[in-house]
Amino acid sequence: PLSFPQKLWVLVESDQIMSIWWSHGGHRIVIDQEMFKVEVLGMKGRLKVFEMENMKSFFRQLNLYGFTKIPRDHERSPSLPEFLAEEEALVAHRKVLVYYHLFFKRDYPQLLEHCKRR
Repeated sequence: PLSFPQKLWVLVESDQIMSIWWSHGGHRIVIDQEMFKVEVLGMKGRLKVFEMENMKSFFRQLNLYGFTKIPRDHERSPSLPEFLAEEEALVAHRKVLVYYHLFFKRDYPQLLEHCKRR
């Protein structure tokens, strides 16, 4: 079975999942919290990705694996499509969260082996 960071990587890389994406530069992940709850944590049966079904448990896993929450004013996407997606979420009062991990970077899946549970 895949580890939590490996499952997260698959989600961020997927063109089918719209609630989580790479920030510009690929050094952070951006999560639309409300959409993620429905789209990912709400999956049932063989499509289910994580054992947890609520955001609190998901955040606990992120913390256990060393992900750091970045305040929103520190990370604004310079690419227009990402910026517009973030703006749309903000205007709709949806919570958009940004997380960072030293070894979780787009284009570097080999670093995932260093994402260890604390």
